[in-house]
Order: sequence, then C-alpha cells, then structure tokens
Amino acid sequence: MKYMMLVCTDTQPDRNPDAAPDIEKWVAERDANGQRLTGSRFADPSAATTVRVRDGELLLSDGPFAETKEVIVGFDLLECADLDEAVEVARAHPMAYAGRIELRPLVED
Repeated sequence: MKYMMLVCTDTQPDRNPDAAPDIEKWVAERDANGQRLTGSRFADPSAATTVRVRDGELLLSDGPFAETKEVIVGFDLLECADLDEAVEVARAHPMAYAGRIELRPLVED
C-alpha cells in the first residue's frame, strides 16, 4: 500500500535535537529496502502559489493557502505493507523529533 508522508515543521520541537536520527541514513535505508519510492524537500512557503477558481474567475494568491505556524516542508512516497509499517518508517524520520509527520494512504484505482 502506498502512503504519502507529509513532513511538517513544528513550533515545539523535541527538547533534545541530538536524539533525532541522521536524515541521510534514514533516506539511504528506506531507499535500499524499497519503502521510500521518492521524496523531496519543498521550497520556502513564501515561494508557494495558491490557485483557486470561483465563479469562473482565476484567483492566485502568493504563499500557502493555510495561515498556520506549521508548514509542510517536504514529502516522501512510501510503499508499506500496512499502516503499522508506515508508522515505523515515519517514527524513524528525524522530523518526527523536530516537527511532525502526517501519513495519508493513497487511494488506488
């Protein structure tokens, strides 16, 4: 099953940043065992453009749509047997210590 793992910043990171695993090691291990299909960091939220169409009119806004202190900073597409495996992958990610991880199963047609 495929899961989108959204990597988010947090205003209250873990008090001990040294406890977080190394990101390069996390990526290499997940790529090697086939759990991580692809992933990337995002540009700064100020580079975002929000696109909406209302009453046939195109509305563009600079920046992310949501006004929030949390920001999605990257993603990884995972291939896992089930949610339990996806949770184990996410809990080993460094941003689980410094931010938060959101897992979303993909709907496959």
